[in-house]
Amino acid sequence: MTKLSYSTFGLTNLDFMDAIDVVDQAGYPGIEVSFHRDQFNPFNITDEYLSAIKKKFNKTRVRPACVATASHFFTPSRPHEPSVMTVDTAGRKRRINLIKRGIEVARKLDVDLVTFGSGFIRDDHVENPSIDPNELLVDSINQCLKAIHDDEDITLLIEPEPGMYIETLEQGLKLVDEVNSPKFKLHLDLCHNYCGEKDYIGALALAAPHARYLHVSDAREGYNLKIVKMADSLIFDLSFASYLVYFPETADFLLLDRTHPIYFYDDAPTTLQKKTADELAGKASISAPVAYVDYNSLYAGQTLLEPEIFTYLISVPKLSFDVLERARPILMYLRSTKNADGKLLMDKMVANTLTGIAHFHEIPGEGTLDFAASFKALNDNGFSGYATVELYHHVASWERALADSYDHLSQFVDVTL
Repeated sequence: MTKLSYSTFGLTNLDFMDAIDVVDQAGYPGIEVSFHRDQFNPFNITDEYLSAIKKKFNKTRVRPACVATASHFFTPSRPHEPSVMTVDTAGRKRRINLIKRGIEVARKLDVDLVTFGSGFIRDDHVENPSIDPNELLVDSINQCLKAIHDDEDITLLIEPEPGMYIETLEQGLKLVDEVNSPKFKLHLDLCHNYCGEKDYIGALALAAPHARYLHVSDAREGYNLKIVKMADSLIFDLSFASYLVYFPETADFLLLDRTHPIYFYDDAPTTLQKKTADELAGKASISAPVAYVDYNSLYAGQTLLEPEIFTYLISVPKLSFDVLERARPILMYLRSTKNADGKLLMDKMVANTLTGIAHFHEIPGEGTLDFAASFKALNDNGFSGYATVELYHHVASWERALADSYDHLSQFVDVTL
């Protein structure tokens, strides 16, 4: 049986106790307890507060579904960092400690699931090729599992996510096999799976027997863009994605797009730089001439596109955050500038996924995900647990998100209190 739940990560402008009330009043059987720096901070909460929360749950119909240990917790501008596979031991232990605190909160609230993500391959991994990120990941998981007592029913869950080291369900299943613990299973996210699986319905069917928990949101097709560092070995497949090539020596960028290749320069490009841009365009089979745009002319402030672009940038692996931040004004430019025909240069949400679906959590029913087929694949193959709506992109409009998600999803999952 799949029961409906809602994550407090989509209600972070409310007091935590009030968040429990609104989810209960909306008719959801479950609620995800998500760590948050301001709303539910495990470094600040006391045993007395946890006891009050437990009493609160005893007085409401809604039940706690899972403890989510908040990838966005430490540094808001650099979510997911440090991760359980961070090269630096101190950083890695900070994340391990956060997950262990999740286990402790789960224990005190009688919750049996705790979830986390693997994190990304970052520039530190690229610069230290002798360090195996998989070994770091498995070791960190085993350290976390030691915090679960043999006689208690708490399961640690890994959530595959676009761009992360553990991105696909196949990778997640392989990791579950490698760790080989009855207390370590999969956490599925329909939005992530839609972004990362060419046959996401088939992938859900295969993963269902090994999954204990589910996140739910909608998604739609985006403009797939890969940011890559310049190298002679680069291969471009424009049927899969466009490319933004970064030149480390100058911090310039070259957009390789079939219709509008653009070189973004800091200083006027030299003859050699123009030649390189033309050669790369030719290598990508682009016939349109390369245009040149002065990087310093780009708007670098905040716009309404910030949530979309922020979500995209943090999903790009192997590059430093400084490089990714430098790419931000370019993305703003592409998403807000029209060509001669009046069409935006980038007319869909920017995506960094294996399918071109944009990793942006839409309210269920407002994207293109097939929920009926998804839940059928899960239920037919043995999934049983909570399906939690996770809409952190809709905190400002939480009332509509809460109500509309319930209305759309109640036709597919159990909403019995």
